[in-house]
Amino acid sequence: MKLHELKPSQVRKQRNRVGRGTSSGNGKTAGRGHKGQNARSGGGVRPGFEGGQMPLFQRLPKRGFTNINRKEYAIVNLSALNKFEEGTEVTPELLLEAGLVSKVRAGIKVLGNGTIEKKLTVKAHKFSASAKEAIEKAGGQTEVI
Repeated sequence: MKLHELKPSQVRKQRNRVGRGTSSGNGKTAGRGHKGQNARSGGGVRPGFEGGQMPLFQRLPKRGFTNINRKEYAIVNLSALNKFEEGTEVTPELLLEAGLVSKVRAGIKVLGNGTIEKKLTVKAHKFSASAKEAIEKAGGQTEVI
């Protein structure tokens, strides 16, 4: 194979330019047909409109509500903390750096999933009871920020 024999992996189709004269095959009405709502500029119906029939989102029953004050915590499990060296002070910044959380959100919450074998000082916004117990059992410390 030589450089001049290379071909693109995919043939790229050129977009159809409408409204560019009658000989283009899509001139005059530009593929919109004659008259009617969709032939007009700004024509068409709003999203969810079903021609006057009661729209699906209105037919379905509504339940519950969304709490606007809800706090979403970034979750870290105990098993993930084994990644750090013995005696490390684990902070939210360190967890971000290590890639264990992608965003701090309303804070970090440590959950007791898995086991921890290392003695660590963990600083987080919240701890589950089982996580706190496991960290202290391993000889580490927990600190709520």
